[in-house]
Amino acid sequence: METKDVILSLRTKKGLSQDELAEKVFVTRQAVSRWETGETIPGTDTLKLLSEFFNVSINTLLGSPRQLICQCCGMPLDDSLISRDKDGSFNEDYCKWCYADGEYTYSDMDDLIDVCVAHMTGENFTEEQARAYMKSVLPKLDYWKRYEELGGGEKFEELKKQLIDEFNALHIEGMPKVEKLNALVGSYVNLEYRLPNGRTVKFLDDDTTYLGNQLECEFGGDRCFGILANMDFLLVCTYGEGGTDPELVLYRKR
Repeated sequence: METKDVILSLRTKKGLSQDELAEKVFVTRQAVSRWETGETIPGTDTLKLLSEFFNVSINTLLGSPRQLICQCCGMPLDDSLISRDKDGSFNEDYCKWCYADGEYTYSDMDDLIDVCVAHMTGENFTEEQARAYMKSVLPKLDYWKRYEELGGGEKFEELKKQLIDEFNALHIEGMPKVEKLNALVGSYVNLEYRLPNGRTVKFLDDDTTYLGNQLECEFGGDRCFGILANMDFLLVCTYGEGGTDPELVLYRKR
């Protein structure tokens, strides 16, 4: 799709007139009309406003002229996977697993490879093939080529170490020592817990990236511990295979 078609489609889906869209992004109705006929395209500042208003990336607004690739892990990106900066705007260079809340998630390439290999191993890749592929791809990506000047990973590693220490200080019976935390998107770990009064509740935001891990219970059995955290809280739960029958063990504000 061309930019004119994208804007027309997005405006129509929201049920807005050209006048109403113009008011939202501080331009005239004539400007919107010219965008939709293809006579002009929005300027940089207006594209940012349109991106925020429609909740799509600028790349999408421009008709997806680029195939976006996460410059940390190499994942192909669409709007549902693109990271965001602290102000909520899209950061089209990274996926939301590798860049979260304005911070770079990975500072150790081997840690990232371990996480990726676990997800890639299956019908199309053996573990050895996946590891070899990632080791060949990652050094070519912008993040790892420029890591020294980006410098965001050091602070994030300090936060992860602090959170690991806080989890281990809980001394929860049956939960093994926490050694590592990975970036986890809320929609994948936002389990629904049943309260004593029978109501169910979720504690997380599907669109937020958290730090967490899955740990096997020291007592054996088919239930695992799940741990999650960010700057504001610690959460510990147990659940069965595939996240079934979750039980909240602890939710603590930091």
